[in-house]
Amino acid sequence: MADKEEEPSLQVVGVSHCDSAPLLWRMKDLRTVRSLGLVGALLGSLPRTPRQNVRLGRPLLLLPEEERLLAERGVSAISPPGPLDAEGAELRQQVAQFEENLRWSFDEQHILALRDRKSALVRAMSSSRAESGSGGDDEDLRGRLEALEGSFSFPRSALAVQLSTARAGLAYCPEDRTLLLAGVPTGQDPQCNTRYQVFRDLRGRGFYLTSAGKFGGDFLVYPGDPLRFHAHFIAVCLSEDESVAVLDVLAVARLGSNVKKTVLLCSPQSGGGVTYSSLQWSGMV
Repeated sequence: MADKEEEPSLQVVGVSHCDSAPLLWRMKDLRTVRSLGLVGALLGSLPRTPRQNVRLGRPLLLLPEEERLLAERGVSAISPPGPLDAEGAELRQQVAQFEENLRWSFDEQHILALRDRKSALVRAMSSSRAESGSGGDDEDLRGRLEALEGSFSFPRSALAVQLSTARAGLAYCPEDRTLLLAGVPTGQDPQCNTRYQVFRDLRGRGFYLTSAGKFGGDFLVYPGDPLRFHAHFIAVCLSEDESVAVLDVLAVARLGSNVKKTVLLCSPQSGGGVTYSSLQWSGMV
């Protein structure tokens, strides 16, 4: 393993969120995170060559671990939600008010949708009576309206929600950033913490990391910049007391052999540090 590297203090990076996905839009932010050894993945199409997906442009999508590392080092303009402070209490109050408005809007739209359905039923029955030339029975109409009211269901997926056309996710206003934090994961999930401890340790040793979903692992580990090197390792993050089926171990070791990479089983320890175990396929006995 490489020695721990020290990174200089850099300018603050502005992170925007689309749902919970951390995105970087400014070129200087991309340069900053690259200088920190964080790779991310470009998502945007290029204006002059939009119908291809070989060369992509901004925004840059960060891994959750990359965003958390930026926040931990004080480089990110958006930090994960903290303890119960005044700002957090105000944010939760705003979220609660928004959810209350959604409930009120749903009830109102339910009433309006039922009213429209009743009007459509009255028109249909009136038209049918006019075509048949019969006066009809008002009791029958009342019965159908009562049956409709008892069986009518307005799905929550049909709720119309008013969205602001102001692109708050791309803005750098403190108020917009604070509101967007309501949808940002806190990273308190045990698996998230396991991945992050491994990511931080490997990055601290000078390795570059990207997502390894298509290789059956958590991270691809590069000895240097991915533009210059191939990945040497596939990191699989496991908790200290997690059990793994033998067939799963064989499968990931075989896969690593096929793509010419060494599989690393990475387990953070309760006392600090990470234990690494390498797997290499040597054939069946």
